[in-house]
Amino acid sequence: MYQPTDLKKGTVVQIDSKPYRVVEYSQKVMGRGGSIVNVRLKNLIDGSVIPKTFKGADKIERAEVTTKSVQYLYNDGVNYFFMDPESFEQFELPADTVDTAKDYLKEGDNLGLQFFDGRVINVELPKNLFLEVTYAEDVVKGDTTNAVQKDAILETGLSIRVPAFIKTGDIVSVDTETGTYRERKK
Repeated sequence: MYQPTDLKKGTVVQIDSKPYRVVEYSQKVMGRGGSIVNVRLKNLIDGSVIPKTFKGADKIERAEVTTKSVQYLYNDGVNYFFMDPESFEQFELPADTVDTAKDYLKEGDNLGLQFFDGRVINVELPKNLFLEVTYAEDVVKGDTTNAVQKDAILETGLSIRVPAFIKTGDIVSVDTETGTYRERKK
């Protein structure tokens, strides 16, 4: 069991027999040592997000979620296919379960699948991924009105904003939570 103050972004809890991940957390301290915790929870089965408030004495049930390391194989436009590299067991997931993770998947990548009650509920990506830039716009010389950013398309098809010095063929690190550029690989 969790106390409300044990929750943090990314913690997985169980409410009404469903797994939820904490996506936002804030705590407000009240007089005489009490506090309330406000969280936004994402349902890991249907993707809905709900707000929830917990008081200091509330108990929150831990979700029994297990993570298995898998390798991404391919997709057929409708389903995504993964394989456990040890047992060679294969998992077929519909696109809505893969959700935004599909923007970062490359054949052969290793990642995690989260299971709840024997079924896959989430694709767990590393915090940062290195991807190759397959197209980067040219920058107009002399454009110094702001920190010059331009659009770039990565090998997975994801489009992000990058600094002006990034060119086609560069390998860049992308934050998988926010979808933003982090750095160029040296």
